[in-house]
Amino acid sequence: MTISRLPWLFASFGWLLSSAMISAPVMATDTSLLRQAVTVAGVRTHQAAFQGFADANGGTRFDGSPGHFESADYVANMMLTAGYDVTVQTFVYPTFLELEPAVLEQIAPAPAVYPYASPAGFYTTQGSGNGDVMATTEGVDMAIPPVPTGSSTSGCEASDFAGFTAGRIALIQRGACTFAVKAQNAEAAGASAIVIFNNGTPGRTDAVSTTLGTAVVTIPVVFASFNVGADLATAGVTAHVFVNAVKERTTRNVLAETPGGQDDHVLVVGAHLDSVQAGPGIQDNGSGAAAILEIALQMSNLGIEPYDKVRFAWWGASETGLQGSQYYVSSLSSQEFDKIDRYLHFHMIGSSNFVRFVFDGDGSEFGLAGPNGSDLIEQVFLAYFMNVEGGLPTEPTPFNFRSDYAAFFNAGIPVGGLFGGAEGIKTAAQAAIFGGTAGNQYDPCYHLACDTFANISLTSLDQMADAAAHAIQVFGDLGTPAAPVPVMSLWGIISAAMLLLIFGYVSLARMAKRALKTLT
Repeated sequence: MTISRLPWLFASFGWLLSSAMISAPVMATDTSLLRQAVTVAGVRTHQAAFQGFADANGGTRFDGSPGHFESADYVANMMLTAGYDVTVQTFVYPTFLELEPAVLEQIAPAPAVYPYASPAGFYTTQGSGNGDVMATTEGVDMAIPPVPTGSSTSGCEASDFAGFTAGRIALIQRGACTFAVKAQNAEAAGASAIVIFNNGTPGRTDAVSTTLGTAVVTIPVVFASFNVGADLATAGVTAHVFVNAVKERTTRNVLAETPGGQDDHVLVVGAHLDSVQAGPGIQDNGSGAAAILEIALQMSNLGIEPYDKVRFAWWGASETGLQGSQYYVSSLSSQEFDKIDRYLHFHMIGSSNFVRFVFDGDGSEFGLAGPNGSDLIEQVFLAYFMNVEGGLPTEPTPFNFRSDYAAFFNAGIPVGGLFGGAEGIKTAAQAAIFGGTAGNQYDPCYHLACDTFANISLTSLDQMADAAAHAIQVFGDLGTPAAPVPVMSLWGIISAAMLLLIFGYVSLARMAKRALKTLT
């Protein structure tokens, strides 16, 4: 073998070696028993329980509702019985949530009910106080018809309310100052409720959603269209205003961790437990919540004791701004924070028109990589799908910070997981690969009342739950590394050896041929 050929040989050997090197957990952990134990029937049992809690409580498991709390109690009790160390983390978060539809109507002289949450009617102003008020309306420095140029200063000065009759409903026109200033001035003048209406200039006629910001107002405040405001401004009108909302909410996360495992290395596995107000959320995210529950139960049944501590988390208040996961991360002490090695997230894994989405941990597809170590999480999922059922295709999905991995990502903790798709539209190319219907949403019942026990792809649920079980056991046994640990597979060893033998044989043959030439 000539010296000039050595670099090429070593480069070729290096390429083969690198292709044969895979992360230690992919090779070292046999997850087949756990995957066999985690069945669709088992996951569906928990989804059926969630559906029952919704059915008994107005068709919803919205955060802080009885349906949500019963779901949380169910999960906590199941995990306690299975031998996990369970913590129910209660917290309060700011929100504006209407507990029932608001009402704005004219009682006399011309009875009329104005449509709620409609551009032609009215919206409740975020930050409104509560109340059920029936009183005479009284206009405050209004311009009807509107001034063609400029904006109304109605209600912007305390002096606008000079002579205002306490106890009446204040009618205030939009313009010149914030809604908060108008509302606070009206309440200070003794108004019992406030109707702010659009000023009537071009582009400012419809009702829209508005907010008082951080201002504290204790009486009902709604925002109406210009036509509704003008209607109520007629002399001698009696109106009815009703708002029932909360400005903060108490809820809970359920945390359950393995009693064993290294205390200084923690794998967090999460899914949100609450639904939107409109429906029971059995797919979003009852699928992820039920899957990680069944995985945890089967780990206990099989006596699987991960090398590291595994902490399962069912987040509250996800549908109201990812509050539960954010609270959890922000509440960690520096010592507890440092113990968390990575976070795995499972969201909507049973979408009826699914795609097997894997979060783009290395950023190779969308340009945004997760924190250092997220690439390994992606690698484990991709390797798993590549090697089951003859190979199952996947597609990357970006970190768009719309789910509970966001708090971990922003804190610098490696993140990854699986997603079946939500309101996005399946392409023809995706339908050709994954099946389903092109042109339809991945989940046609996303955030709707039809997100029930029937809204599911059992194929997706089965495949994604198995992949979740695999990754949880793999990373539970990983130990300290936050990046791939080189381990050459048997195929790689054999292939590398064959490569060396082939190059050695060829080089020896060439050397012998050259030697013969020098002798003849």
